[in-house]
Amino acid sequence: MFKEINGLPGHVLIVHAVVVFVPLLALLASAYGLLPRWRSRFGWAVAALAVVAPIATFLATESGEAFEEVQRTRGVAGEFLQKIREHSEYGDTLLWFTLGLAVAALVLLAVTWNTPWAARLPSWLSWLVTGVVLVLSVFALVYVYLTGDSGAQLVWSGQV
Repeated sequence: MFKEINGLPGHVLIVHAVVVFVPLLALLASAYGLLPRWRSRFGWAVAALAVVAPIATFLATESGEAFEEVQRTRGVAGEFLQKIREHSEYGDTLLWFTLGLAVAALVLLAVTWNTPWAARLPSWLSWLVTGVVLVLSVFALVYVYLTGDSGAQLVWSGQV
């Protein structure tokens, strides 16, 4: 799945969406929680990113596994294969943090929406969910960095 796109390894193209959408989700969801006055201006973007970022991350991990399999069939082994495995593990962890962040962002949208149902909720709940969003945002950003850096080191080492 997603082994190649127009002759290029699919993973190399798809990761760019992750590098853009996951940090945007982290930043906008955090801002949405911390800046109540601005919620009406970018709530729609948080909702869209909460759907798109996990999908992009999932596609990146799937295409990465296909790329890893291609490298194995080429006979890549040893330390380089271990670095690919480390990169893959960072990507898998990033997927889980991105999924958690997306769910937390959607819950935050739900508890702050202008509906009679949300109005009956305790006011501290939105701050609690904002705290969860902030923590997950930090982890997602750290793992975007770790995953991207380990992948870039593989590419620029000249072995891929």
